[in-house]
Amino acid sequence: ALGSFYFLHESLKNIYQFDFKAKKYKKVTGKEIYSDTLESTPMLEKEKFPQDYFPECKWSRKGFIRTRWCITDCAFDLVNIHLFHDASNLIAWETSPSVYSGIRHKALGYVLDRIIDQRFEKVSYFVFGDFNFRLDAKAVVETLCAKATMQTIRAADTNEVVKLIFRESDNDRKVMLQLEKKLFDYFNQDVFRDNNGTALLEFDRELSVFKDRLYELDISFPPSYPYSEDSSQGKQYMNTRCPAWCDRILMSHSAKELILKVKNDEKIVIYDHIGPNVCMGDHKPVFLSFRIAAGAGKPIANVHKCCVVQ
Repeated sequence: ALGSFYFLHESLKNIYQFDFKAKKYKKVTGKEIYSDTLESTPMLEKEKFPQDYFPECKWSRKGFIRTRWCITDCAFDLVNIHLFHDASNLIAWETSPSVYSGIRHKALGYVLDRIIDQRFEKVSYFVFGDFNFRLDAKAVVETLCAKATMQTIRAADTNEVVKLIFRESDNDRKVMLQLEKKLFDYFNQDVFRDNNGTALLEFDRELSVFKDRLYELDISFPPSYPYSEDSSQGKQYMNTRCPAWCDRILMSHSAKELILKVKNDEKIVIYDHIGPNVCMGDHKPVFLSFRIAAGAGKPIANVHKCCVVQ
């Protein structure tokens, strides 16, 4: 479920990639493709999450891939990650934070511990991919449907809740939201698009527990998932999940110091999404463009980091 492409501009010199088996850097020349048995490839680390992280289902393919690079005298890790999704909107709605949030918290903590353990020298790192971070569903629904009444529909044979319907108290009891396991049908999608959905960022809380370990630039793009896969509906969200910023690019606090944010009033750092008006699949790719500083702080390269997810 993971793959990475790294493109290095021919103008860059003295680029090295780390061999995790030999524990030393090797000069990058030409083109290298690793496509089979990635777990045994020495130029990267690829791991699935432990089985006990999801005991109720078969072993997932989710996990992470790490590569280590050195440009001149600047070393850093690039870590592609894929965390667990929300299996049911109804379960996600039950508690705040949701049980899925706790699973993602555990998995991300596992990755961070692995990339700073004692096996290798510690370097700055960037972590990117489909984190599957979701908005706090309970808080979002309570806010969006603050003046609504809720109708609960249960299965006749099991009495299990299968659907929630939120209706306006007046206005002919207009349906505002319908919630099922794989349905999140809110009557006004503009709330997720207006001003890039920033009014809902207060419900994007999953990263807060890692604030001492991870840094993220301010988000100024709309939720990256779940977009319609209809090629004519580039801006439309699917009515399957509550839109959320699933796709992110995060970094260690030491990596933050590598980035030159401003030079002669030029906007050097850009954190944004790709293809805002065209269909890109159910996720919009997210990218972070920046310059890195090494040695005495002189910028040595332009590094463009794209997080492209399935």
